[in-house]
Amino acid sequence: MPLHNANRPTMDILSATVAATAGCWHLVGAEDKLAVDGAAVDAMREALRGADFGGIVVIGEGEKDEAPMLFNGELIGGGQPVEWDIAVDPVDGTALAAAGTPGAVAVMAAAERGAMLEAKEVYFMQKIVSGSAGRGVLDLDLSATENINRLATALEKPVTDIRVAVINKERNFDLIKEVEATGATWVSFDEGDIAMAVAAAVPGTGVDLLLGLGGSPEGVATAVAIQILGGFMQTRFAPQDPDQIERALAANYDIERKFELEELVSGERFIFVLTGITDGILANGVRENEDDLEIQSLVLDSNIGEGLVVDVRVPKH
Repeated sequence: MPLHNANRPTMDILSATVAATAGCWHLVGAEDKLAVDGAAVDAMREALRGADFGGIVVIGEGEKDEAPMLFNGELIGGGQPVEWDIAVDPVDGTALAAAGTPGAVAVMAAAERGAMLEAKEVYFMQKIVSGSAGRGVLDLDLSATENINRLATALEKPVTDIRVAVINKERNFDLIKEVEATGATWVSFDEGDIAMAVAAAVPGTGVDLLLGLGGSPEGVATAVAIQILGGFMQTRFAPQDPDQIERALAANYDIERKFELEELVSGERFIFVLTGITDGILANGVRENEDDLEIQSLVLDSNIGEGLVVDVRVPKH
């Protein structure tokens, strides 16, 4: 089913991520993370004022404060029935966007109301993500070595051809060493947790598996895409300091629990849109012309049945 026949929420979500990208583009490369993020948030919120669906932000920018944000609990589509859970990340990879380097994207995802795991009290999750070959094969409780070997067998290729994305942070350094010791290739990235995790479930991206500690809100947004793609994903909360542990326990989080994909996001209807700000693994970055901007998005919709790459032109701000 082509995108123009999709129902209105998909079009509104696409418009919102395109608006966020266009709205922050003039600040990309200006070395100001807060400014580029703020511009994207403002533009996304403005685009959503006219949204033709009712939703609530479950995964957002945190509690509302002095700055304009799409905050947890904010309503979208004033006066309409609230039928959707929304996850937003107006700029995933703010440091990348600020530096003008590859990998920055705008993301918005939606699922049926009550379907998304709320993950605002713990900032990090241990994650494992792959395509459909990992289902019934991989497990978060196994070692990285065992998971890599199992995936290689399932994909019928040597371990040396397996490419494993792990975010390049100190908290993952031991894991990275283990990945490289297996003979698999470590795909390094510094930010952009959502795009790289989704890429692990998209054939032909050059990523077979994502492992390691990354953001919890990003994990829930990713889960929406993995549901549509029919991939595999498991997570576990991973608080990194006593304050996060205390917050998690106060919110009745089970920090020992392994979450299956269906526990991260459930239901029958899912929408996920990722729009490129700078060049990335799933979408090209903005191309600037004399009068307009060319903006590319990956659109995943459970009602469409296949991923679509959508190119739009918008006037310069």
